[in-house]
Amino acid sequence: MIEIQNESRRLLDTEDGEDIGVRSEQDAYLDKVKNGKLFLATLAAVLGPLSFGFVLGYSSPAIPELSTITDPRLQLDDDEASWFGSIVTIGAAIGGLLGGWMVDKIGRKLSLMFCSLPYIFGFTIVIAAQNVWMLYLGRVLTGLASGVTSLVVPLYISEIAHERVRGTMGSCVQLMVVTGIMGAYIAGMFLDWRWLAICCSIPPTMMMVFMCFMPETPRFLLSQGKRREAEEAVRFLRGPDAPAEWECARIEDASDDQGGSLGMADLKDPGVYKPLGVGIMLMLFQQLTGINAIMFYAETIFEEAHFKNSNVATVVVAAIQVVFTAVAALVMDRAGRKLLLILSGVSMCLSTAAFGVYFKLSSETHGNSSGLCLVESPLAENPAVGLSWLALASMGFFITGFSLGWGPIPWLVMSEIFPSRVKGFASSVCVLTNWGSAFIITKTFQDLMDLLTNAGTFWLFSGCCALNIVFTILFVPETKGKTLEQIQTQFKGTPE
Repeated sequence: MIEIQNESRRLLDTEDGEDIGVRSEQDAYLDKVKNGKLFLATLAAVLGPLSFGFVLGYSSPAIPELSTITDPRLQLDDDEASWFGSIVTIGAAIGGLLGGWMVDKIGRKLSLMFCSLPYIFGFTIVIAAQNVWMLYLGRVLTGLASGVTSLVVPLYISEIAHERVRGTMGSCVQLMVVTGIMGAYIAGMFLDWRWLAICCSIPPTMMMVFMCFMPETPRFLLSQGKRREAEEAVRFLRGPDAPAEWECARIEDASDDQGGSLGMADLKDPGVYKPLGVGIMLMLFQQLTGINAIMFYAETIFEEAHFKNSNVATVVVAAIQVVFTAVAALVMDRAGRKLLLILSGVSMCLSTAAFGVYFKLSSETHGNSSGLCLVESPLAENPAVGLSWLALASMGFFITGFSLGWGPIPWLVMSEIFPSRVKGFASSVCVLTNWGSAFIITKTFQDLMDLLTNAGTFWLFSGCCALNIVFTILFVPETKGKTLEQIQTQFKGTPE
């Protein structure tokens, strides 16, 4: 090992003749890196989140058509339509558990390739559906694939990217999810539900083909004792000028310090339970921001602002998400994760509080300040035109804030903070938390509105956003510009 490190130090110094003492070995190494093929591998991987976005967006244009279809075997009533939209989250929760097992057993690359199959089979079943249960089965399968994708892709990208671009590359996961949602909305304006399903099956097919030509992550290969293959993967990802031996030696040193496989005793290790707690709470707080509630009301809010074409309205909302998630990706490695999470939390806290004020004023306008339900909400009763600007501004401010921070960053941080030996297990727990809480919040949202009123529910979301700001300040580490090994050392509280 010492010989390898001495040789790699020599390799780092040969090309430019600079004194390593002036700059760190890491900076000297990164100066030799070429990012072209890294960007190519990232592009192939994020076709998975693009597919995931098409799955989430599919129900919005498909449900109105399936609710009015002439074929009684496929026609959805209100309850069936609700399940058609939400059953994806059940499949995704199961997919998160499956993905955690797959990434450790067969690797990150093969997990990505295999998860394209349930996407394709699921949409094929939807295309060929003869009854409602076939529609449900297709949605569960695409949800299963979405759960695997939401775990594996952030992990794959974090392990192939170096610290100078890891934030930007990792943020592309959420960027492609919202791009897929917008793509489904736009395609749904021109295609019927079967042709839309055919369109949605294209990205996962492309992912399976393109990933055939991409490497496995060097960290997984080294964990399997495949040193030569790991060096080849590093050369592919970093270019011919960067000394692959140096990066592999650094990863191996950290792996030796972390130990081998996961055991129950590891749960007492601060290098395991601290990042696991942070990851779980990030996923829980992401769902408690109220994002699903805001998106539920988006169409009605636009109508009250005299934006009558609801199809165009949903595309506009999705476009806002795409634009500001792209902004987040561009500034992630400059501003840092923690600052963006705090700014995002403040934005959402204020906007959900303003939503509560809107609902309260609207209800008082109609002489009914309590007992408001989701269907007979003040939005549906033509509130004073003077109030519609408040709802519209609040929604725009909220979506902007969510897209800048709490949309992409929990997935990025999840992929950065876990030691190699627990990544599969810990990531699956985080994904299960996210999708499980998404299902519970979506399904209990009506009861919450009945219990607390519309205003009270959004003020509750505002309180949760305030809590996530405090949590971020106290517990979330800044991972900008650090190697994965340095981040894990920070949790253990040992010198780097």
